Amino acid sequence: MKLFVGLGNPGKKYEKTRHNMGYMVLDRFALRAQVDVDKEAFKGLFCRFTYEGEDILLLKPLTFMNLSGESVREIVSFFKIDLHDVYVVYDDLALEPGKIRLRTTGSSGGHNGMQNIIDLLKTKDLKRIRIGIGEPRFDPVDYVLGKPTKDEEPLIEQALDKAVEAMVTIIQHGFSKAMNTFN
Repeated sequence: MKLFVGLGNPGKKYEKTRHNMGYMVLDRFALRAQVDVDKEAFKGLFCRFTYEGEDILLLKPLTFMNLSGESVREIVSFFKIDLHDVYVVYDDLALEPGKIRLRTTGSSGGHNGMQNIIDLLKTKDLKRIRIGIGEPRFDPVDYVLGKPTKDEEPLIEQALDKAVEAMVTIIQHGFSKAMNTFN
């Protein structure tokens, strides 16, 4: 079983903001897989289905970003998911808009949602798909909770599509192949 976690904040106020890249990627993947991430449990919205012969879980924590680990810990514990099969999708200030980067381990890079997951699962060895949103030119909180500019929108759209393709590659061929393809 593979668990893909898309980080974001719930509610209309946060839709399409830079901090909701994880939610947006999962929504696009769900559309492709013809499923709905609409079951409420584990302090989030989730769905379980089979895709390309793999048992897949998609999770969008509803705990707000900084407490994302609570939701992830609950679903991992309930389904007894091996941490090597957990993939976290989220925004990254260190990458320019339009870029994605896959990693197998590391620090949170200052991302509070990822840090909470690392803290509660007690490991930095979590696979990630990071979506570039670029460096803020003003207050970082206002920046991540803001929407991309008109110039950034096409780059963000490309990154979201690449992230979905990375998810498909992970399911079909493994994380190493996805890293070689998309990094």
